[in-house]
Amino acid sequence: MTSRPASAQHLQDLARLRRVRDRIDREYAQPLDVEALARGVNMSAGHLSRQFRLAYGESPYSYLMTRRIERAMALLRRGDLSVTEVCFAVGCSSLGTFSTRFTELVGVPPSVYRRAAEHATAGMPSCVVKQVTRPIRNREASAPEPQLT
Repeated sequence: MTSRPASAQHLQDLARLRRVRDRIDREYAQPLDVEALARGVNMSAGHLSRQFRLAYGESPYSYLMTRRIERAMALLRRGDLSVTEVCFAVGCSSLGTFSTRFTELVGVPPSVYRRAAEHATAGMPSCVVKQVTRPIRNREASAPEPQLT
């Protein structure tokens, strides 16, 4: 028996996973769940979650939330929307969950980020702003240093 059928299946799964990731990138502001994403590529939700994590190092939900937080960061830097408006604009339905995930990825709450970001990126080209403000995945944000007075 050869490994050709297994190899072909693996390539097919990778193509499906790429379609799922592309859909998340396009439709991050829409209500998406793993079951709907899995149905779209004819996979079970469990298989999709396992394979997505193997391929990309995080779950589909985590990837979706990272995309939402990236977009939220851009909207907060603009400064013309409230934190609540940004939360709903990026597809989150709970302000509490949005704030918690934002804080985990960015290291500061959205309201603090909004105030600090208004001045921190002034004059930078947008391509540089996108790189230096990219959220940190998987709870890798460092805890803020205590301020000694």
